[in-house]
Amino acid sequence: MKDTPGWASPGSAPSDGQEPGAQPSAGSAEPAGRPEQSPSGADARWSPAQPPPGQWSAPAPSQQPGQAPPPPPPGPGWGAPAPTGGPGPAGHRAWGAGWGGPPPAVKPGVIPLRPLGVGEILDGAVSTMRTYWRTVLGISLTVAVVTEVAVVLLRGLVLNDTVSSDALNNPDATVDELARAMGSAVIDSGVVFLVSLVGTVVATALLTTVTSRAVLGRSVTVREAWQDARPQLPRLFGLIFLLLLIAAATGAVGMGPGLVMAATGNAEAGAALAALGGVAAVPVVLWLMIRFSLASPALMLEKQSIRRAMSRSAKLVRGSWWRVFGIQLLAMIIANIVAAIVVVPFSLLGAAFNDDGVSGLVDGTGGVGWLFLVVSGIGSVIGSMITFPISAGVTVLLYIDQRIRREALDLELARAAGLPGHGPGNATPGS
Repeated sequence: MKDTPGWASPGSAPSDGQEPGAQPSAGSAEPAGRPEQSPSGADARWSPAQPPPGQWSAPAPSQQPGQAPPPPPPGPGWGAPAPTGGPGPAGHRAWGAGWGGPPPAVKPGVIPLRPLGVGEILDGAVSTMRTYWRTVLGISLTVAVVTEVAVVLLRGLVLNDTVSSDALNNPDATVDELARAMGSAVIDSGVVFLVSLVGTVVATALLTTVTSRAVLGRSVTVREAWQDARPQLPRLFGLIFLLLLIAAATGAVGMGPGLVMAATGNAEAGAALAALGGVAAVPVVLWLMIRFSLASPALMLEKQSIRRAMSRSAKLVRGSWWRVFGIQLLAMIIANIVAAIVVVPFSLLGAAFNDDGVSGLVDGTGGVGWLFLVVSGIGSVIGSMITFPISAGVTVLLYIDQRIRREALDLELARAAGLPGHGPGNATPGS
């Protein structure tokens, strides 16, 4: 199927005979004084009263000098308005009517049912937040609060005593001290990342259901979204874990030779080779992540298995990798900029009430107190309420857009929305 649905062209003029109103060619004019008789002898075809030679069009009406000629009368063709009661949905003009192109697409929900532009995808995600704000903000707030409470408790009770980054700022630190400090930092970041990932996966699953219903113009409660998403949650966690494993394995393959060389004794050359391999693995990981970026909505909306969802994503992204990458990157930048406007002031406010102040937090020499964790956590909750709906909404709408372009999903969505003229018995020409 074509990437973009084509429009049926207007009907062509009859191929035989001369069009009405067309002037005959110069060679077809009869000489003056010739008997009015056709070659076949059908004299009756010619009227006894003929116009003067060379005057084949109607004489122009009299007009005053300097007056503009009157416009030609409207006739059938591209500029003619559609006849009343003609075929097609009510309220739309017929094919080829006027110079405005095809009739506008129907819009039962937050997006028009046709291939979407970048602005329409972003606007659809924001419109979902604005129209169904009770459900969207209820899901985002609940998930963000639970996630941040878990992060604050872990960092305040467990990780705060085990993480020490002082050796990283000490030029005289030994290799063992540096390795211990880096390991502690990785554990801290890894635990926080995993907790945040769980919240992101749950929010994405629930908001996928909300956005898919918003496309049809239908609302959904938090309970209904949970009942619809719950059966697919284990598979969604498995999908995210598999994608992380693929990314880690790709990075390990790139850095592996350098790490082996460093372990055998050539530390400097091994470190350089490992860094080079890590840099080379980054574009491969990015390509794979974008290739499988639509697997999450495919798994949730099509009720697919993990393998089938990844295959569907690869099929939908094929040939549109740069477009999908650009839209996802733009949405991520916008969401994080908006979230940073909220999160950074809260973090600075929490650091101001900390024992070592903002400077101690920036240079890493100060401790992390409970007041800082609570205040910065409030900012993170507000930021997550913004990033969750935008990220999930853009991914779902991008998935729907790719299916509209490749599989004519707009027809199925119009039928699902119950729009008139899109029932099972209606077929769309050229679809």
